[in-house]
Amino acid sequence: MTTQPATKTLSLPTAGTYRIDGVRSRVTYTSRHMFGLGKVRAEFSTASGLLEIAESLSECRVLATIDAASFKSDNAKRDRDVKGPGLLDVAQFPRIEFTSTEVREDGRGAVLIGLVAMHGVDAAVEVVVSSWEVQAPDQIHVLARADHLDRCSFGITGARGWVGRYFDLALDISAAR
Repeated sequence: MTTQPATKTLSLPTAGTYRIDGVRSRVTYTSRHMFGLGKVRAEFSTASGLLEIAESLSECRVLATIDAASFKSDNAKRDRDVKGPGLLDVAQFPRIEFTSTEVREDGRGAVLIGLVAMHGVDAAVEVVVSSWEVQAPDQIHVLARADHLDRCSFGITGARGWVGRYFDLALDISAAR
């Protein structure tokens, strides 16, 4: 007898528009550097955004903006290099924006399909929501991930070998209606 893996079902919070709290939310970045030998961890600040919660999951929408210049790791030189013209080029491209185009549920949880506008390029991204919980009547906390994103698909091609090509984002989002 074979057993099917348990699927994760998420019940929706109360319908409405929730504004992302940029102070209480964060986006954690992980990647590799030095030809894959070292691990890099950094954070971005979430500048703003909206979670449009509807009666059905397929009608929900998300719009989020990250301040590209908020990239912060444990290394000041790395931070300057990442923010500089060879990589993120925050002077020319100050924002990273996500806009959902579809929301569906699968065995991983709720999946946001959307576009990330970064470095002057729009690229398709999947964000998997692992949990959301109501913290107060009009506040929700969301945990989500976008794994194995390719920086080259965003036109960020500098420092090959020294800066990892692929990166993961973990999102810890607080929002209030």
